[in-house]
Amino acid sequence: MAGNHQTEPRAIRAKLDFPVIDSDGHWLEFTPVILDFLRKAGGAAAVEGYLSRERMVAATLLMTPAQRREERRAQQAWWAFPTRNTRDRATALAPRLLYERMEELGLDFTVLYPTTGLGIATIGNDEMRRATCRAFNTYAAETFAKFSDRMTPAAVIPMHTPQEALAELEHAIGQLGLKTVVMGSLMRRAIRASDGGVKSRSSWYDVIGIDSEYDYDPVWARCVELKVAPTFHSAARGLGFRVSPSNFTYNHIGHFATAGEAVCKALFMGGVTRRFPTLKFAFLEGGVGWACQLYADLIGHWKKRNPAALAEVDPANLDRTELRELLGRYAGAEFAARIDEYRLVPEGEEAAARWAAQGAAIIDDYAACGIERARDIADLFTRNFFFGCEADDPINVWGYNAKVNPYRARLKMLFGSDIGHFDVPDMREVLIEAHELVDDGLIGDDDFREFVFGWPVEFWAGMNPDFFAGTAVESAVRRELERRATASAASARASTPA
Repeated sequence: MAGNHQTEPRAIRAKLDFPVIDSDGHWLEFTPVILDFLRKAGGAAAVEGYLSRERMVAATLLMTPAQRREERRAQQAWWAFPTRNTRDRATALAPRLLYERMEELGLDFTVLYPTTGLGIATIGNDEMRRATCRAFNTYAAETFAKFSDRMTPAAVIPMHTPQEALAELEHAIGQLGLKTVVMGSLMRRAIRASDGGVKSRSSWYDVIGIDSEYDYDPVWARCVELKVAPTFHSAARGLGFRVSPSNFTYNHIGHFATAGEAVCKALFMGGVTRRFPTLKFAFLEGGVGWACQLYADLIGHWKKRNPAALAEVDPANLDRTELRELLGRYAGAEFAARIDEYRLVPEGEEAAARWAAQGAAIIDDYAACGIERARDIADLFTRNFFFGCEADDPINVWGYNAKVNPYRARLKMLFGSDIGHFDVPDMREVLIEAHELVDDGLIGDDDFREFVFGWPVEFWAGMNPDFFAGTAVESAVRRELERRATASAASARASTPA
């Protein structure tokens, strides 16, 4: 979409009476310096852990297509960062330069995520993972501290066990004073036998919210106490159907959305939003299209699969006398004569009956959510979940569209610049691209305000009212929180019976 409307980002920003908050920018790690820091702060384990992901990528790229195909290795990213614009590359590497260019880019505040650092939460070796995350978060806190009025870095929280997550939350939030976290997800786990040993070479991916190997409720409870909103920047490239050994784009398209949906659906179906009503979650860089579909599907499935609705498909309902008569008339005597044998798999039908006889709590897939009516799904989904959208994504329009989303919902989107990565060859185009939906008449000015300011305030300051304290946007955020509180109170009064 870039280039359709020639203007400058600072010109767009000058017309706005609200700040622009970037909820998903990226900084690039300058390897020589960060490795020195990691070695001092975390020792050899931290260095080896940090390098392990990059070495895996390099080794995969150096394989021939035939070798990747033989091992079913997914083609990795190559030429992943802008190079023609040297100033932009330096901006992603040097926080001070980004700080100086914020006005030029039309941004007032940015939440920054690492690049290589996003992978350290998935390091398989326990010692390396913990040491790397601990040292890396310390580096981020020290590096960005002097620029805190315009930017804040995300701490990387490993989630292989609740205890590991809790320990790093205490370190990053409690000790370092960081206020944004990006959590690991889709942890690969071995399938174990009943005695605790490894059952086979097969593995599965833990989506945290449902059917997990651990109870993560203590982590969510601590997030509430620490006033920190969990975010996920998870990747599914190299998993499932995204394992092309020859084509990176094939593996890349949709992988953030797939990873986000897996965790979002698990948190919802596992009842996390029911048990922790104030906890907000964000799923970054996958857009909002998948979220709209998931939201509608959750409602549609509940309408057909809630305990009362399942009575419509109970095999006991079938009138076999009538069925025999109809089949005899329309299918022939052989069908009618063998009606008593009509079971696709007799053992399966018997097993289903025994399963259902255990009661509604067993057969209700939504039991953990406590759903009594379809509207409950709308409340639990739209209240707690936020979706990171890139500036140039035309599908962002779907999230606003109350005409098509069930219960006239508008899903809450967070503007993400994605600066620093290959899909942003010129940082100055980001705000221009985001505003093109307004320029093209697809959304209104109020919609744009929510995207770059209102919903980011609700997400970041909704969990922590002091999130923007001491920043360049503090006063504007305070007014926005007061406005939203007033509007919420008025809505509550209007919905209360006289």
